[in-house]
Amino acid sequence: MSDNPYLEGNFGPISDEATAFDLPVRGEIPAELSGRLLRIGPNPVTEPGPNHHWFVGNGLVHGLRMRDGKALWYRSRYVRDDQVCETKGWPKTPGPRFSDLGGDGANTNVIQHAGRTFAIVEAGGNPFELSEELETVARSNFDGTLPGPFSAHPKRDPDTGELHVTGYFFGWEHLQYLVVGTEGRVRKTVDIPTPGRTMVHDCSITKNYFVVFDTPVLFDPSMLEKGYPLPYRWFEDYGTRVGLLPRDGEASDITWHDVNPCFLFHSLNSYEDTDGRVVLDVVRHPKMFDVHLDGPNEGIPTLERWIVDPKGGPVKEERLCERGQEFPRIDERRIGKPHRYGYCGAVGEGLVYGGLLKHDLKTGETLHRDEGPHRQFQEPVFVPRSDDADEDDGWLLAYVHDAKRNAADVVILEAQNFLGDPVATVELPVRVPFGFHGNWAPDA
Repeated sequence: MSDNPYLEGNFGPISDEATAFDLPVRGEIPAELSGRLLRIGPNPVTEPGPNHHWFVGNGLVHGLRMRDGKALWYRSRYVRDDQVCETKGWPKTPGPRFSDLGGDGANTNVIQHAGRTFAIVEAGGNPFELSEELETVARSNFDGTLPGPFSAHPKRDPDTGELHVTGYFFGWEHLQYLVVGTEGRVRKTVDIPTPGRTMVHDCSITKNYFVVFDTPVLFDPSMLEKGYPLPYRWFEDYGTRVGLLPRDGEASDITWHDVNPCFLFHSLNSYEDTDGRVVLDVVRHPKMFDVHLDGPNEGIPTLERWIVDPKGGPVKEERLCERGQEFPRIDERRIGKPHRYGYCGAVGEGLVYGGLLKHDLKTGETLHRDEGPHRQFQEPVFVPRSDDADEDDGWLLAYVHDAKRNAADVVILEAQNFLGDPVATVELPVRVPFGFHGNWAPDA
């Protein structure tokens, strides 16, 4: 038994890849759902050291393929970084790499872009291109256009189809704004100087701005000397600020706006109101990696709204929901635009997974779907019923750990019947360890 909570229970790694066909379904999978529900998380292939951090395990990607109302297959596949290949006796993965420092894997998000599938990570690693069946193809630098590390959390502009991301690396004294075009090549980079080498997981966009986060979790080289694999920790006096960079601007055009010290992994969304102010909904953590250095466990994360005036003045900060929550998602056709609904995972101390939350930000109502302590939902993904359906008219899809079966289900909910019976439940034959992010990858 380990005393590290991120190696126990459904945080613990599984030992083998899995493949299953023609999966059992309770209910009916909507015929409109034709594609893959992708998900990824850490899954160490070697015995972790005494200072193991949840964020550094080797990537294991999961996919459920649905078409014509059927669950055709489930697959889990390792992202074939050097350590995985050496441990498993597989040939090394080809392709470019930005750096050999800090590991070469990808374990944080999996996306579909420009007709290709990529496992992605932040802080130094290259994207890994995957096949339709989730086999590792090669490392990628987007056809030679990616000048540095990518990000684990791109935002796709629903009007242009382009990806907007913040890249960072502990060897840099700047952040990097990147725009990846619809053909899968980087078309814009802007280096943004910062006073510290900060951890930046997410970003946000509006019609006119790229939104940058600069928080008090900074690179600390002494942690490497002490054997910590994730060398970032809380620096109380650094402060927290939001940067508004005009999307067609350069680094000198950014304006910075202070907020009360905190850390955030994720924004729900942002948009500009009728007065030109940026309305930014985020999940706020009081601190991060201050006392607990093995994972995110520094107080309950809550949903907040920050209103930032590009012309200056104090940021207006408002708490929208006191409940513990993380992994916020919206109908992604609303990215950068006014939104009404948000969907989050309900979490407790130490990011313990639970049910789901649905926020109506117009009425202030929050619904809590709780199927009991043995049913733990991972990040929900919203899929609209059709391209022109109203916001919230579609389905929420989530991988769920069923502790009684010690295996995973994929649950499909009607978003507008959030507390009702699932439309369909697909039973998987194996566990899907608690991880980070996933997305719906529709058929072309």
